[in-house]
Amino acid sequence: MPKYVLWGSYCNNVLEKRAPYRQAHLDRLTELKTAGSLVTIGPTQDLTRVFGVYEAADETAARQLVEADPYWQNGIWTEYEVMEWIQAF
Repeated sequence: MPKYVLWGSYCNNVLEKRAPYRQAHLDRLTELKTAGSLVTIGPTQDLTRVFGVYEAADETAARQLVEADPYWQNGIWTEYEVMEWIQAF
């Protein structure tokens, strides 16, 4: 199945703003990881960007995975892009 790289941005004051949605976000990521739809995800050290790798049938399906996340739905992630990735190793 194709892999898609996610690069996105976090809102300002992310640590305080994400608090009400954090557990739902983490629970969803665990479900996606268990189902094989999520390879990895996490923030940059400065908490300004998010990086992730999803497995999905196509770009539309990858975008649906991102947009169903509580962080996207509640404005914690403010923008994102996905690109199909060729895993060389």
